[in-house]
Amino acid sequence: MRRTAVWMLGTVTVLVLLFSYHTWTSSRFAPSRVAVAGRDATDDAPDLPESGTFDGDPVVTRLGAVQVRITVAGGRIALAEALRVPNRDRHDVLVNERALPILNAEAVEAQSAQVELVSGATLTWQGYTQSLQPAIDRAGA
Repeated sequence: MRRTAVWMLGTVTVLVLLFSYHTWTSSRFAPSRVAVAGRDATDDAPDLPESGTFDGDPVVTRLGAVQVRITVAGGRIALAEALRVPNRDRHDVLVNERALPILNAEAVEAQSAQVELVSGATLTWQGYTQSLQPAIDRAGA
């Protein structure tokens, strides 16, 4: 009887540990980024003649659509934000929670669509940069 109880408790413990193991990257970890050597785009970025809010084209990736909006003030990109991103499942949500703040900050820093790749979010990055460029073009760059 005691042997059966220990066996059952061990089995339940292993099953709980197995089903609680997450195979995706958690948003708690610091992002790993691929550096673009020698780039400081803010120094040579052209001033944008138009002020206002400009939406990029929706770009369909394998995981879903990505669309970016920029706000231009004083001839510079003051704010970049994603309007649409893939959110089919928890993995997409976690990847985008980590990647989008980095991509948004990179777009403002670079003042162009030449933003650094965020590791683990390659498809989001591709859609983001492809949507960002038309938004910049609409702003008059």
